[in-house]
Amino acid sequence: MSAVTPDTGGMVPVGVAGPAPVRRLTSGLLLAGVSAAAFSLSGVFASGLLATGWTPGSMVLVRVAVAALVVLPLGVLSLRGDWRPVRRNLGLIALYGAISVAGCQFAYFSAVQYMPVGPALLIEYTAPAAVVLWFWLRHGQRPTGATVLGTLLAAAGLVLVLDLVGPGAGSGASTDPVGVAWALLAMLGVSTYFVINADLSTGLPPLALAAGGLTAATLVLALLGATGLMPLGWSTASPVYGGTAVPWWLPVLGLGVVTAALAYVAGIAAGRLLGPRLASFVGLSEVVAAIGFAWLLLGELPRPVQLVGGVLILVGVVAVQAGEQKATPSGRRGRGRRAA
Repeated sequence: MSAVTPDTGGMVPVGVAGPAPVRRLTSGLLLAGVSAAAFSLSGVFASGLLATGWTPGSMVLVRVAVAALVVLPLGVLSLRGDWRPVRRNLGLIALYGAISVAGCQFAYFSAVQYMPVGPALLIEYTAPAAVVLWFWLRHGQRPTGATVLGTLLAAAGLVLVLDLVGPGAGSGASTDPVGVAWALLAMLGVSTYFVINADLSTGLPPLALAAGGLTAATLVLALLGATGLMPLGWSTASPVYGGTAVPWWLPVLGLGVVTAALAYVAGIAAGRLLGPRLASFVGLSEVVAAIGFAWLLLGELPRPVQLVGGVLILVGVVAVQAGEQKATPSGRRGRGRRAA
């Protein structure tokens, strides 16, 4: 059982004191930024591998499996010999791996088979709004005006960053209901990721949750590949980045160590400090960082409208943070609401 604190949106054990608010916020924003930047590199690394014959399913499977191998020993060490939190939360760890890690990625790649990438990402990244709605309906934490304003600004910025406006932006776009359904499932996976990340009541260290989730996700993805539901294919040809050919294993390591291991561990730690609502909005910076890395590493120059969108997302995050702080004086911090 845990109490939900409205100022950070996180779930903290009753009576447990956290770091000073400013230090907590600063550390959380830094970790969330690291996580978003790490996640955003996945598209850059994947682009070269896709060109050599890798399938999306193979990249996801190898990415998660490498991350599990890296994080699992660290997760075991973080438990300090006390396996009780793991035994108490086996179901949660399995859910996290199956839904928040494996299911989210499988649903997204299934969605883009039926609809363009931009609209699929837009639906997936409505997760912050879904997290706000969940805490309103489930825990009675009504969003402040600043939070609502931040949500609208971030949504508008996301539309611009994904280049969904302007001449030709909608040409050839499909609204296949199957694709929309898969994208909505991906959004639920992302939302679950942020909610579980922020739950301190489990007693699981961030490294332990990441290790368990990545291991469970590897098993799920391997099963999907073995049954043929997720096509697998790979190549040892050298992918090219910025005109330079590199060994195939280099971007594979980048996908596993940086865009999965580092990204998930930092994301979980950020969620513990910021709470699910603010962490989910800061996570939108992943889209902005992806544009930046594509510019630096692939020479894909962003359009001015995308830069404006990035600014709107950042302003939206600031507004959400202001809204979360305004919720503090309501007095709900002390009594909280019980979360199952």
